[in-house]
Amino acid sequence: MVSRAAHTAAGAEDVLERREALRRRLEVLIGTPFTEGNRLTVLRNGDEIFPAMLEAIRGARRTVDLMTFVWWQGDIAQEFAAAMCERAGAGVRTRLLIDALGGRLIDKDLVRRMARSGVQVEWFRKPVVKSPFKQNHRLHRKVLVVDEQVAFTGGVGIAKEWCGDARDETEWRDTHLRIEGPAVDGLQAAFVQDWAETGRVLYDERNTFPQQPQCGDSLVQVVRGSASLGWDDMQSCFHVMLREARARLRLATAYFAPDKSFLDTLCATAARGVEVDVLLPGPHADKRVCQLASMAQYETLTEAGVRVWEFQPSMMHQKVLTVDGYAAVIGSSNFNRRSLDHDEEVVVAVLDEQVVDVLDRALDDDFARSERISLAEWEERSALQRVLETSTAPLRRWL
Repeated sequence: MVSRAAHTAAGAEDVLERREALRRRLEVLIGTPFTEGNRLTVLRNGDEIFPAMLEAIRGARRTVDLMTFVWWQGDIAQEFAAAMCERAGAGVRTRLLIDALGGRLIDKDLVRRMARSGVQVEWFRKPVVKSPFKQNHRLHRKVLVVDEQVAFTGGVGIAKEWCGDARDETEWRDTHLRIEGPAVDGLQAAFVQDWAETGRVLYDERNTFPQQPQCGDSLVQVVRGSASLGWDDMQSCFHVMLREARARLRLATAYFAPDKSFLDTLCATAARGVEVDVLLPGPHADKRVCQLASMAQYETLTEAGVRVWEFQPSMMHQKVLTVDGYAAVIGSSNFNRRSLDHDEEVVVAVLDEQVVDVLDRALDDDFARSERISLAEWEERSALQRVLETSTAPLRRWL
């Protein structure tokens, strides 16, 4: 009889072998190495995300670099502006890059106040100012890097909608990461890549380019996505994750409108016996047309054995993929054509069972507060609903 300890040891050895195999596949196919020795903290919803980000900004000694798609209204928008102004006034080089479309609802007096305080505020791809050919390609990355040694990334925007703990429709559900270690350099590069379009210097005497400490156990690969013709690195990352899943794959995304290749790969994953769960926004979806585009895929997914869930309490905005308890992808990218073909995005691939366990436990709670789509019931949906879904077909490549 084989002992439980022997089973455990064999299981651990199998995970180690699979982790190393996945690491090499991603490194070779994407061309970016994983970094070792990272410390990751999973932050859930505004109640955890915003205090951690503000604490980092307020403690900055040399540099603050923040880029975001959304900076809207609310007390939290004022708090972030005040923190940026205070640090700039104290001599910290403070740079802020906001997408010109996503940040259009920001209080312009707030922008002027930050600029007067010494914050270097820039807008990414202003209409008319930049080439019209670039207008469809937006800055969707969410990155904060402080003193070149701590970084944050995920799905959250700077707005009141993200405050709270996803208890009701006024508090959006999202996930962010706090990162220390060598992976910070990759997120700094993601900021600088888009900051370069402003025409300002890429670095100055405040940058010390420190050797990053080995401060944790997470293997992390930073994967950037930018508008391009054809395939890009993020698509490779997602495809590899789907193909490598053996037992369970869970995907949470705010907007789901993949191309046929991704849809086929996802369905094939379920068809080979993997438990596949897809978590999407429910009754509080913020963009109805995007939700209809997602719904157009429900029948195909459920027929293939994919379990589709709709989150009930509030808008579900997180972008999280977990695989078999040891691998995950977290970042700004949704599972749609807009993220994968058109926008500036960044995700981190993580190989760390403890981090993935935290993500999966949070997803357990999310699924418990969601409703599963029944194939039998969905096939009985109204003719009007079918027409609305079909009407999104010409738009899906832009959604």
